[in-house]
Amino acid sequence: MKAEYWQRGESLDYTNTGATTIEANSIIDLKTRIAVAGTAIEPKMTGSIHVTGIYRIKKADSTAIDLAAPVYYSATGITATADKNTPVGYAAEASAAGAEYILVNLQG
Repeated sequence: MKAEYWQRGESLDYTNTGATTIEANSIIDLKTRIAVAGTAIEPKMTGSIHVTGIYRIKKADSTAIDLAAPVYYSATGITATADKNTPVGYAAEASAAGAEYILVNLQG
């Protein structure tokens, strides 16, 4: 069996099936992971989404998160709580209790 090289896989094509524009840098919940829109994607159009890299994202709550801890996405932001939340990757920094944002490494 052979494989044909396609792309590096850091970004993927994504078709906006919604009725509104997805703005650049918006988080897209893919249910098994998240992605970040690389460009604005108009309804019914295809654009670029990033599935790897380190991003600064708002935390869902004020709890501390350790460096390299697994993190998840809820409707309100990044959390260390897995329950019914979407896997993101891991914390790319330690985030103190009360910190509003955290750096996370997306795992594609």
